[in-house]
Amino acid sequence: MRLLLRALALVAAWLVVAVPTALFAFTHGSAETVVASHDAEVRPTLDGRVHLDLGPYLPDLRFPVGGRVGIDVEVGKTTASTTTELAQRYAAIAARPQAEERRVGEVVAGLAWRAAATGAGVGLVAPVLWWLVGPARRHELVQRVRGGARTRRGVLTGVVAVAVVVGGVLVVVRPGERAPDRVQDPTWLPLQAAYPDVPVPPELGDWQVQGGLFTQGTRRLLASALDTFDKSTVFYDDLVDRVPEVAEQLRTPAEDETVAVLVSDRHDNIGMDQVVRAVADAAGVTVVLDAGDDTSTGQTWEAFSLDSLDAAFEGYDARVAIAGNHDNGSFVGRYLADLGWTRLEGEPVEEFGGVRVTGVDDPRSSGLGSWRDETGLSFREVEESIADDVCALDADDQRIATLLVHDANLGRTALARGCTDLVLAGHLHVQVGPDRVVGENGRAGYTYTNGTTGGAAYALAIGSKLRRDAQFTMVTYRDGRPVGIQPVGVRTDGRMQAEEYVELDLG
Repeated sequence: MRLLLRALALVAAWLVVAVPTALFAFTHGSAETVVASHDAEVRPTLDGRVHLDLGPYLPDLRFPVGGRVGIDVEVGKTTASTTTELAQRYAAIAARPQAEERRVGEVVAGLAWRAAATGAGVGLVAPVLWWLVGPARRHELVQRVRGGARTRRGVLTGVVAVAVVVGGVLVVVRPGERAPDRVQDPTWLPLQAAYPDVPVPPELGDWQVQGGLFTQGTRRLLASALDTFDKSTVFYDDLVDRVPEVAEQLRTPAEDETVAVLVSDRHDNIGMDQVVRAVADAAGVTVVLDAGDDTSTGQTWEAFSLDSLDAAFEGYDARVAIAGNHDNGSFVGRYLADLGWTRLEGEPVEEFGGVRVTGVDDPRSSGLGSWRDETGLSFREVEESIADDVCALDADDQRIATLLVHDANLGRTALARGCTDLVLAGHLHVQVGPDRVVGENGRAGYTYTNGTTGGAAYALAIGSKLRRDAQFTMVTYRDGRPVGIQPVGVRTDGRMQAEEYVELDLG
């Protein structure tokens, strides 16, 4: 019984120290990440709100999250060249916030675990000291206290110990510290009350804006952002609502078939992600093949687009990707790999249905202009290299069922030699094929170029609606080989239609 009481006492002592320490560490912790295309610092709070600090020239925003834990997000650098462009980004991301919410939630969860570990560690100090002192020394100390035997050294040690503890508490709490003077005390108003002449969508009814920066410029920016938010929400939600109509046009796969959805050239248009997923689910899709150009420049601020892509196809049996010419640098491929996507780098993989797939990133890089720069191997060298690898596998009875590239020209040599069943690509923003090609060895294969899934006219598709017709494609596999293709098109006016299913004659 005595041992149990001692154990309970030690646990109580640990909790008394660990819980406040963890809570303090959590509410005073922070982490850097990318939020809404900005470098940002995230700090947890306990006020149940998300507070967006948008800098000195734009008013702050806040809204409730429906729980006790809140978040302060202080945004930093971004790449937007104008405030209007930035406002449109905000609106498009706010209309589809799930991926950003998941990212920030993961950051806060990481801070919570770190704070818990800190609290647990600090809380162990007292029990560990109790154990290190040992029963004999504890008994001696108790006897001294009971007998009044206090040496000058013991008193001095006790005073120092108490002073250290009290000093530590004062350093952390800092009682009586006067808050710094502010240029303006925060006054929070509902968006509609702050801007009565600007229509505020009902979904933002509980959002508040900090008073004071109500200039004509911010009023115009807000009106533009809210208009983009409203149109984006309505346009893409309406497309999802129309999926049952398109579902009637989709081919139903047989039990021994696997269906993949091919996406390409999203160019940051996260609005289309939910549409593709809804149609794909109706078509029995379990795999996504990404032919690249998910971003416009491949920079870290475009992580929101990759987060949205990842969230949209969460739960699929396989998620396979390569990078396009606009996915500059190593960020896009590395980020998708960290999220659990299979990134093709020239080696064959079998991620689904016994289908052997290979592919490579596009060797070119593009900015927002019309130029192209080749880095490392040239386009032609990569084309020849991948053809040699694919044909070597074919000769070894390991035929590649699908060669996934960004530009179909990267696969033309392999196809001309008859070494692969199907080359899938994007890049052109318009559909080309499926075209049958009989290779030098007498074996047939197909080449198919998907249109732009993001409805991109140029390299950037983010906005309130499609800038041009969008497309994604269902690819059906049986016994490890492609057997059919069915494109789905989305018009700029919101009409959506599945084209006829095309059977692939591989001979």
